[in-house]
Amino acid sequence: MRKLTESEILSLREMLQMETNALVQSRALQMMIQDDELRRLNEAGILQTEGTIKSFQQFINENNIIEVGEVNN
Repeated sequence: MRKLTESEILSLREMLQMETNALVQSRALQMMIQDDELRRLNEAGILQTEGTIKSFQQFINENNIIEVGEVNN
């Protein structure tokens, strides 16, 4: 794979952050939902969002998007 540009990396970061925020919000709302059908829909959305986040993480890992350097004390 070709190296991503800085703008592509920024876009990837923003998409991952958006999915993470949606997951946090859906999990928080889950406890307040009383309607069974709406609760099931929210649970399905949570599972889908978790899958999307895992896909992003896999893409990042497989393509060495984040370079880990040494930490100097």
